[in-house]
Amino acid sequence: MSNKPPYLINYMSTFKSALSALALTLTASAAMAQTQDFDYTVDRFADIEVLRYQVPDFDKLSLDQKRLVYYLTEAALWGRDILWDQNYKYNLPLRQMIEAVYVSTDDRTSDDFKAFDKYIRQVEFANGIHHHYSMDKFTPGFSREWLEAQVAKLPAGAWTPVQAEVMAAIFDPAVAPKRVNQAEGQDLILTSANNLYDGVTQAEVETYYNALKNPDDATPVSYGLNSKVVKNADGKVVEQVYKLGGLYSDAIAHIVDNLTKAMAYAENDAQRAVIARLINYYTTGDLATFDDYSIRWAEDTDSQVDFINGFIESYGDPLGMTGSWESIVNFKNIPASARTETLSTNAQWFENNSPVDPRFRKEQVKGVSAKVITAAILAGDSYPATPIGINLPNSNWIRAQHGSKSVTLENITQAYDEASHGNGFNEEFVIDEPTRQLLDRYLFLTDNLHTDLHECLGHGSGRLLPGVDPDALKAHGSTLEEARADLFALYYLADPKLVELGLLDNPDAYQAEYYKYILNGLMTQLMRIEPGKDIEEAHMRNRQLIAAWAYEHGKKDKVIELVRRGGKTYVKINDYRKLRDLFGQLLGEIQRIKSEGDYAAGAALVEKYAVKVNRKLHDEVLRRYAKLDIAPYKGFVNPVYTATFDDNGNITDVTVTYTEDYMPQMLRYSRDYSGLTK
Repeated sequence: MSNKPPYLINYMSTFKSALSALALTLTASAAMAQTQDFDYTVDRFADIEVLRYQVPDFDKLSLDQKRLVYYLTEAALWGRDILWDQNYKYNLPLRQMIEAVYVSTDDRTSDDFKAFDKYIRQVEFANGIHHHYSMDKFTPGFSREWLEAQVAKLPAGAWTPVQAEVMAAIFDPAVAPKRVNQAEGQDLILTSANNLYDGVTQAEVETYYNALKNPDDATPVSYGLNSKVVKNADGKVVEQVYKLGGLYSDAIAHIVDNLTKAMAYAENDAQRAVIARLINYYTTGDLATFDDYSIRWAEDTDSQVDFINGFIESYGDPLGMTGSWESIVNFKNIPASARTETLSTNAQWFENNSPVDPRFRKEQVKGVSAKVITAAILAGDSYPATPIGINLPNSNWIRAQHGSKSVTLENITQAYDEASHGNGFNEEFVIDEPTRQLLDRYLFLTDNLHTDLHECLGHGSGRLLPGVDPDALKAHGSTLEEARADLFALYYLADPKLVELGLLDNPDAYQAEYYKYILNGLMTQLMRIEPGKDIEEAHMRNRQLIAAWAYEHGKKDKVIELVRRGGKTYVKINDYRKLRDLFGQLLGEIQRIKSEGDYAAGAALVEKYAVKVNRKLHDEVLRRYAKLDIAPYKGFVNPVYTATFDDNGNITDVTVTYTEDYMPQMLRYSRDYSGLTK
């Protein structure tokens, strides 16, 4: 059964040769420019800097491990179109149209083309027409007349009847203005442009899922994780499930094919069973099967090569239910994993000493595993922008009964660090030289430790009281969960236990992360917000919530101050120990909110501290940032894996190269991995 929309069938065939030729030409140019030293920076446009990351020690993997990585990577890349379609219903035909214009137009010098070149790079980075962080629709700097003229020059059969809808999506500000809207008091589904719902209201969706949930079920499935909610011809609310033979079947078929090939090279029986259950889940769409897969995946701690693949994080859904498709393939960084394994081994100590009500602590922490990984490929919602840490599964009952697996992507954090050297940020925003020296000495280590604690222990800590709905916090659930994990990490980063465990050599090292966190939460993350806008993205809301709450509640003792020097505002932390106490108090309250499902208290906390922006301070931050010319957002191009096959179709070697540039990679992915558009 094909689930291709009719306007997508055969759309790309006309441009296959043109895409291939341009991609090869641009890639060759990038290769010639490559120097002996690794060049992390690839491209820069709008508010984006695109970087490369290295995959150290790939050559030390066994041949079977390389084969496993290769096929898992292929499975990852085949999911790209799913995310694009999830993000907005006209993203795929729009992408095909602008890519066709990009490779075919003979106008490459006009102001319209220069604006178009910026626009297509933004769209490719965001996996659609909405900014990956702010969720606002991109505004084109080229004219509709120019684009229509370029489209008219395309070969016969290259355009389709969706032209009006696609043009409106690009040029009409009233059409799909925001991909995810979380404004309090509005219908979050009707005002969000994502393609996870169609023809239904927020109230109808909540009623539908509430009818399915059993409050006495101790092991509930993740309702809505892999489906689109629509009304059928009879006006009944139903789910269209993502599976073979269902929604996204054509792309899922390619994913399953490569997972099947990967299974032949699994490192052990446990990993083989994990991949088999994932294939079964994609085949049936059954959420109980997904839970079984998740349990097996969390319990497989012996395999060096690992991966995530599927509908996982729900930040793209205003109700926090449907998972965006993503994949990361990786292998364990054995030397660096010593620190995360130290944390996971002591997980019960951290839980027992948490500054939260004992009623909300886990009596027995089960199955917490953690490791530092080397990312081999980023895909779907983890590409080009990617997390630096992961903790899964997300299901609360699986975490409680079977544990979780946490990873820190250290080759990604290393790339960020290398690319930021000498950018002038510390000199502009950090209050004094002693604090800058503190950051230079300890921030990379404490930042990674913060990620370790956040993912390994923070997300896995605490428990829901019996009968509490995991979705009780609704639209604010993601923000509060990220705040809970961040606070857990911040609180313990200053604990003498980390020195005792040998993870830090200085009891004051944590101050580097504390300063960076408060500076970012109160000030510097505002450079990502357009003038006049509020904060929308869950992680940004989380950081401001924590920093603003600590600032306000520490005012009496002047724990944190915003001081003026030379006409500029700086963060000054006067008492780091009292700041730690404040983090502990807020952690206790947010854990209570989550454990009890106290939506009213959670909403009040988010709306008071996390959303609104200090306009005067915002303007100052934007002015100061503009002088530095630092891109607010960063993402990555992937390395390229090339397999050598013998006459029988068996892989004899896999090599990795880093010479592919940004647009050539995007064009190649559209040409070679368009599971929903050919």
